[in-house]
Amino acid sequence: MSGGARVGVDVGGTFTDLVAVRDGELITAKVRSAPRDQSLGVMDAIDASGLEAGEIAAIAHGTTVSTNALLERRGARTALVTTENFRDVIEIARQNRPALYDLTLSPPEPLVPRELRFTVTERVGPDGVLVALDADGVGRAVEAVAAADVESVAVCLLFSFVHPAHEQLIRDALWRALPEVHVSLSSDVLPEFREYERFATTTADAYLGPGLAAYLRNLGARLAAAGLPQPVVMQSSGGVADLQTAAGLASTCVLSGPAGGVVGATFVAEQSGFSELLTFDMGGTSTDVSVVLGGEVQTTTGSVVAGIPIKHPMVDVHTVSAGGGSIAWIDSGGALRVGPRSAGADPGPACYGLGGSEVTVTDADLLLGYLRDGQALGGELVLDRRPAWQAVDELAAGLGLDPIDAAAGVVAVAEAEMVRALRVISVERGIDPRDLTIVAFGGAGGVHACRLAEDLGVGRILFPRAGGVLSALGLAVSDLRRDYVAPLIGEPSDRELEAAFATLEQRAEADLPAPATMRRAVDARFAGQSHELTIRIDELATVTDAFRRAHEQRYGYAPEDTPVELVAVRVAGTTAVAKPRLHARPAANQPSSATRSAYFDGVWVDTRVVEISGLEPGETLAGPAVIEFPEATCVVRPGWTSTLDQAGALVMERL
Repeated sequence: MSGGARVGVDVGGTFTDLVAVRDGELITAKVRSAPRDQSLGVMDAIDASGLEAGEIAAIAHGTTVSTNALLERRGARTALVTTENFRDVIEIARQNRPALYDLTLSPPEPLVPRELRFTVTERVGPDGVLVALDADGVGRAVEAVAAADVESVAVCLLFSFVHPAHEQLIRDALWRALPEVHVSLSSDVLPEFREYERFATTTADAYLGPGLAAYLRNLGARLAAAGLPQPVVMQSSGGVADLQTAAGLASTCVLSGPAGGVVGATFVAEQSGFSELLTFDMGGTSTDVSVVLGGEVQTTTGSVVAGIPIKHPMVDVHTVSAGGGSIAWIDSGGALRVGPRSAGADPGPACYGLGGSEVTVTDADLLLGYLRDGQALGGELVLDRRPAWQAVDELAAGLGLDPIDAAAGVVAVAEAEMVRALRVISVERGIDPRDLTIVAFGGAGGVHACRLAEDLGVGRILFPRAGGVLSALGLAVSDLRRDYVAPLIGEPSDRELEAAFATLEQRAEADLPAPATMRRAVDARFAGQSHELTIRIDELATVTDAFRRAHEQRYGYAPEDTPVELVAVRVAGTTAVAKPRLHARPAANQPSSATRSAYFDGVWVDTRVVEISGLEPGETLAGPAVIEFPEATCVVRPGWTSTLDQAGALVMERL
């Protein structure tokens, strides 16, 4: 890491985290997020780190700008230009019912209302142009877009993933008439078949593009004014891209923050000797879980975010609304519920003393002794037991419970939701969680990891030294990455397949600094199936066998007599950044002999409290114990041991 520190800054719903890697040492900072302008939180975190501008060589950034805009429907006013008679594709969707028997459930509103969808006369089929693009119709569509006073336009035509010329002509006409308007072409954003997913992803890109571009320009200007380098931005795929690339493809950044956490977990686990992982990231607003197999981050070619399909390569993360700031409430049937509402950064949990009056998981953790009364968070906040007790007391009265029992109930409900998430990403994918190591991180991950591991039958947990800010560390060590896809439907010959890969790899080599590494994958399915699996391949001859193995693992069967056909080819190009070797620090002070009562399984237990700086590498501590880090807390339940390894991580094992 010569030449200065590499910095990662991750903006979360409650805190903005920073990790700087310099000569194998980690410098960390945690500050409150600035929801109205995330760039202010980024600058505050850099200031809190104590690093001077000349010490910073690179900045990698994970942002929730696109995620929040999609969740809260605060994107740009967007128009859609499409083939005549197909303007309702984004509303008709796939007619899937996410809850089969819920007759009251309404589908999410499309990002572009019907009055902002305009059509042109043209038609392209798989083999070429069927109806030429009507130039007069394009002119009328452009006039309608201008009159609608939109900020962005999505251009989505049928079969444009094979023949993009008509989309390009419409883009040129829009730019001539409306040079300030953002334009997203489906043939650029997602050159794949399936019109609904392609249309939906492209409209999301157009909807999010102006906001993300404006934010990144603002952030770039603030950093430049401070004499700092321009940032690279984390994409949903787990790699970073330069500012211009990220701004130009906003839809690739909707899972920017969670992707950084999985990359960071994979990095620290490798340093501790583990490669088969369940990652568990519990922050203030949500919990994100993922699987890492053989040291490889698992990716998917699409997900649904806020009801909108985003069909880009992204880290395979499952998210639930259960975080430290998740609010506990009583439903109409008298049952205790936790989330999805969150107290966020302002006002935050009741124990922050900023005016929050509703019970959160953090308040419950404080009352149960897992967190320390008076503990500082983010350099600004101090946990206060008194308002937390008052809030829990009011909730307990509504439940007819003792306040401690109510607090334990809040934790149990939140943990049940997180266990379900871990089962979705493992058991429901044909993966036995008992064969994996849980990597716990996030501000609250270490508090709840042991209980979740017990429920899953997992016997080992890793809590990294930078566990409270691990997503930021993942950003700091992420490789540059670009993803490419091209349709290739049927059973191509090896020569045709090699030619398709070569074309994509040439694009990657032109876009990435050398030396770039290429990873190939295909979307494949059995003939007659409607949906496909994405599988990574190393040799062309292994495509069929690799697909059958993947299908067997996911679905439990793989018919030998059914032909395998391809749908698309993919290339992920990466340029690696230098990565440090992490090492444990010698104890900076004598280990504490302090204890406090903590509530485990219905009883109060005297529990040892130790600062991480008081542990020597190789030292083992038996539970129950609470180990305090600068940015997080780790709870070692009874029946567990914890050892500080040579990479500075806690390895907890069940007796």
